[in-house]
Amino acid sequence: MELEVRHLKALCAIADAGSLHQAARRLGVSQPSLTTQLRRIENVLGAELFLRERTGCRPTSLGRAVLSRARPLVDGMSALVAEALAEAEATRPRGSRLRIGSTASRVIGGWLRRLRVALPGTDISLRVDVSAHALLRSVEAGRLDVAFVHEVEGCPLAVPEGLEQRVLVDREPQFISLSRDHPAARRRVVELGDLAGDPWMVDPTVDGEWDGVRRVLGAAGLNPPVLHGDYLTAASLVVLGEAVAPCQPTSGPRDDMVIRPLLGDPLAVRLLLVSRPGTDIEVVYAQLEDAYRDAARRASGYHEWLLRHRSPLACAP
Repeated sequence: MELEVRHLKALCAIADAGSLHQAARRLGVSQPSLTTQLRRIENVLGAELFLRERTGCRPTSLGRAVLSRARPLVDGMSALVAEALAEAEATRPRGSRLRIGSTASRVIGGWLRRLRVALPGTDISLRVDVSAHALLRSVEAGRLDVAFVHEVEGCPLAVPEGLEQRVLVDREPQFISLSRDHPAARRRVVELGDLAGDPWMVDPTVDGEWDGVRRVLGAAGLNPPVLHGDYLTAASLVVLGEAVAPCQPTSGPRDDMVIRPLLGDPLAVRLLLVSRPGTDIEVVYAQLEDAYRDAARRASGYHEWLLRHRSPLACAP
């Protein structure tokens, strides 16, 4: 095997994240795949590059030497790609175009509809990804103009240097979805202790999701069973009473499950609109804010929560 830029990128990601688990999530690959790749790189170089410890990974002396040479090469390749994309973009016939990215959100449909009305004649494209980091890298590389992402509390995003950020919601509480037969479903607000015996369903591919849930449960002294899977599967298990799952407060009502706030709002995210420098996002942000207000008003449980907390989002703009 010959070393390539992608291998150097993986080494830098491991060093920056401090663990194979976190680095794999940032790179959008599985941990076993990244572990295998690291072993192959170490075989090529003839020695270990990282010490695997209980708390994570730490570069060896050889690892530090390799990283000192790898980082300029990775940065140089990123700059080359970004400049090439910018040059290619400059040679294309100019026309109005808006390339937006987003992590999963209930507001995307309303946002797109408003943008098409506010920006007639603009070619608007959408990319939805479970990984906020993948979207941020696409904005940095010039493949997207803006990205609407969420940052799990306690798990800050690694926003590439130079990108501009605008906060839509500084702290959005995450609610919990339950089956209608769950004993806690009769309450307006659910305590974490009410869910101590329930399996929790979490999507580990969403950046920060599992770490955020684990932090909150650990702080409450709880260690419930955890199932890993996507939230489409989660919904089917919740309906059957086989699991509970965190969900966005803007989630719409359903006949077969209930959505409730958690006492004290221990789970939360920050909602951000990120763009490249010089991108005019005033209209984009205004339409996103309007779509979010509308989604919040339509979700009765969240609207009640906003009213109780006297949030300006509960009021008409």
